[in-house]
Amino acid sequence: MVLEATMICIDNSEWMRNGDYSPTRFQAQAEAVSLLCGAKTQSNPENTVGVLAMAGKGVRVLVTPTTDLGKVLACMHGLEMGGEMNLAAGIQVAQLALKHRQNKNQQQRIIIFPGGPVKYDKKVLESIGKKLKKNSVALDIVDFGEEADEKAEKLEALHAAVNNGDSHIVHVPPESSALCDVVLTTPIFTGDGEGGSAFAASAAAAAAGGAAGYEFGVDPNLDPELALALRASMEEERARQEAAARAAEEKGGAQASSSHDTTMTENTGIMSHGANTSDLMDDDTALLEQALAMSLNDHQSIPSGGISLEDTDMSEATKEDQELALALQRSTQGNAEAPTDQSEINQVLGNQAYVSSILSTLPGVDTNDDTIQDLIASLRSHQEKLNKEYGDKPPNDK
Repeated sequence: MVLEATMICIDNSEWMRNGDYSPTRFQAQAEAVSLLCGAKTQSNPENTVGVLAMAGKGVRVLVTPTTDLGKVLACMHGLEMGGEMNLAAGIQVAQLALKHRQNKNQQQRIIIFPGGPVKYDKKVLESIGKKLKKNSVALDIVDFGEEADEKAEKLEALHAAVNNGDSHIVHVPPESSALCDVVLTTPIFTGDGEGGSAFAASAAAAAAGGAAGYEFGVDPNLDPELALALRASMEEERARQEAAARAAEEKGGAQASSSHDTTMTENTGIMSHGANTSDLMDDDTALLEQALAMSLNDHQSIPSGGISLEDTDMSEATKEDQELALALQRSTQGNAEAPTDQSEINQVLGNQAYVSSILSTLPGVDTNDDTIQDLIASLRSHQEKLNKEYGDKPPNDK
């Protein structure tokens, strides 16, 4: 690989506004300069590249020889165009910049892009070329733009004066709208060393669409660090996308499961609620039926007088003796009145067995006692006397 320090002299005169090269002469020149800077820095890590403007307010160095490709590419943004190109002054300033390079082991090279007309005579240019040859400075010329015969002759004379076997000249006609495509195929770009030719092959393939053959469009042989960084970034992005897709699937499955569980729970709740409701309805129905049956039973058990027989059922004896049940029923109605039917009274008092049964139910009363027997006999005799006097008629109030 060639160890080299290069100064690129660009033309920023008014002629660079012309559009015969797409999109303009200046933009086409800037693209070609970018490719050349990349080729030089990639061919050897210690190579340096500088940029110099030959028009405008005057010849001035935009970037001194450096290994930082970013500075070289950024120096042409916003560069003003105007005036005429000063080719002789530009070459001399570039030679002075190379003379003060830090690494003296670097070979010196100047690349010029004369796009406008050349105002110097052939003799002046030949003297400049001889001086460059004396100082071992190689000169590459990219002739584009104006096609005047005098311009081509002057540049050829300059190249012949400086050429010692490693200088080159290229004439790019306006029909070649892409300036960088033509420069890619010339020895100016490919160079005579191995490094330059390798980068030239990669760049030519990229320009022709061959960069698609490389992953991420970068040749790993020329820039392994960039290719590795791009590959690592792509792997991280792929892993992130896979993780996001996996998380989305898990989230969707969890939502579907929870929705299914919720649906099942709701259905179960509805079923249980329905079962509970049906049970409650059955219970209510049973209670209503029971209450209705009790009401019917109560209604059937209540006689016309409004008092239930169960309330008057005092003992087994009353059930057997209908007359005693009738007497007890009338006593429960308040004993408001004594029986007014004289015949019924006579029948009750005249029935000695009935009176004896009544007295036998009283606590502490012995029906076999002589006193009780005398009382029963007196009641019977009194009743017989009343029957004789009144008969079946009831006594008056007196």
